Amino acid sequence: MCSSQLFARVFFFFFFFSQLVLCVTEDGWTLGPGLVTHYKQYPPNTSKVYSYFECREKKTDSTKTRKVKYNKTVFYGLQYILQKYLTGKVITPQKIQEAKEVYREHFQDDVFNEKGWNYILEKYNGHLPIEIKAVPEGSVIPRGNVLFTVESTDPECYWLTNWVETILVQIWYPITVATNSREQKKILAKYLMETSGNLEGLEYKLHDFGYRGVSSQETAGIGASAHLVNFKGTDTVAGIGVIKKYYGTKDPVPGFSVPAAEHSTITAWGKDHEKDAFEHIIKQFPSVPVSIVSDSYDIYNACEKIWGEDLRGLIEARSADAPLVVRPDSGNPLDTVLKVLEILGKKFTPQENSKGYKVLPPYIRVIQGDGVDINTLQEIVEGMKEHRWSIENISFGSGGALLQKLTRDLLNCSFKCSYVVTNGLGVNVFKDPVADPNKRSKKGRLSLHRTQSGDFVTLEEGKGDLEEYGQDLLHTVFQNGKIVKMYTFDEVRDNARLKEFEVEELLH
Repeated sequence: MCSSQLFARVFFFFFFFSQLVLCVTEDGWTLGPGLVTHYKQYPPNTSKVYSYFECREKKTDSTKTRKVKYNKTVFYGLQYILQKYLTGKVITPQKIQEAKEVYREHFQDDVFNEKGWNYILEKYNGHLPIEIKAVPEGSVIPRGNVLFTVESTDPECYWLTNWVETILVQIWYPITVATNSREQKKILAKYLMETSGNLEGLEYKLHDFGYRGVSSQETAGIGASAHLVNFKGTDTVAGIGVIKKYYGTKDPVPGFSVPAAEHSTITAWGKDHEKDAFEHIIKQFPSVPVSIVSDSYDIYNACEKIWGEDLRGLIEARSADAPLVVRPDSGNPLDTVLKVLEILGKKFTPQENSKGYKVLPPYIRVIQGDGVDINTLQEIVEGMKEHRWSIENISFGSGGALLQKLTRDLLNCSFKCSYVVTNGLGVNVFKDPVADPNKRSKKGRLSLHRTQSGDFVTLEEGKGDLEEYGQDLLHTVFQNGKIVKMYTFDEVRDNARLKEFEVEELLH
């Protein structure tokens, strides 16, 4: 073997060894979790490995320009992962054989733990001997606290705890979507209260436009369901399927939408017949809200001339339950929204609400669905407030920024080993990198508690076993291949809802 081939093999090994997977799903070995060679690396006579997941708190923040700090996170998505990938008989002889062959070729060596997997197959009928404890789904927990723990339940399978790290850490995505979505809900709640005096319609103020902007069908389902923890408006119907299958709701569906025009349904009529397109579509849906994109050519002319004059009578004949929703889709978001409201306000006389802000007649509203992220959302509602427009007039649609422009680093999601048993002795373990104190991990067995003041605290080194700290908020949800605790989506939503004290804090 030449030196270049050897270098390639060594580089490939060290780059990929911690990412590779074994078959633990019905879909095949490529979808399972795994850290292939670690069973050879733990100290001799190790009999237990215990690890935990948290969204690390940034004690020193290098991103000083970040406007949103995300001090609290919404815990969501573990139940989906457990049901889809880890529950039941996930190990079979066929999968073991396939993984063995693939890893032999991949590593050019026999490093696969065939003996360990056969042990699980024979003793546990392919069920995974691990226990997972977690906070209730939908819980809103300050960063820096433990969210779930994982430990092996069989001394022969100590290595299994961190084998499942890869698939479990993918919970970063639904947590991050749900957290980001909830922070936007807080912004909308604050400005809705300030400009209208109530929170009516809040659950429909941020609509999911992200289906076509995500990386896969599964991403769409997971992300859309995470957004629906906080809101009820979505065009990403894959999320409804995820919720119905893996959580369940008391209602037939957890998310809703309205008929909406798209540029193709406008431009197909030709530039000279934009009015005809508008008129045709609005007549097709007389008794429900209808959203019509109005910027195919000139959004301001559409608002002033077509909506404000040519079709004014049709709009005024609509009800508050079936308004026309004008959708601009280009330009600077704040400038466009303000100008559209100004034009519509001249054509359809607004009223002044109890807070002294202008509200268009109930038969016409606006939705801004272009360039909306948590920062532009803040800018738009602040600009509307400054110009005395109530947030009652508008809703928002968000796509890529809601479901795709997110990474695991946004909330510093981390899975770390904190306790092992070696030679029969329990040892509290941790990492403490000298170059980055933010990455210091927790020690020992962990528990989560509420203090008398209502704050959350994570206790390390098994201190939560002392009765003085009260109930551990981590509950066993998975044990030896079975889910032992389930949450409905209604429970998730209730846990994540905006509390009255939070709204009060936003207003002061």
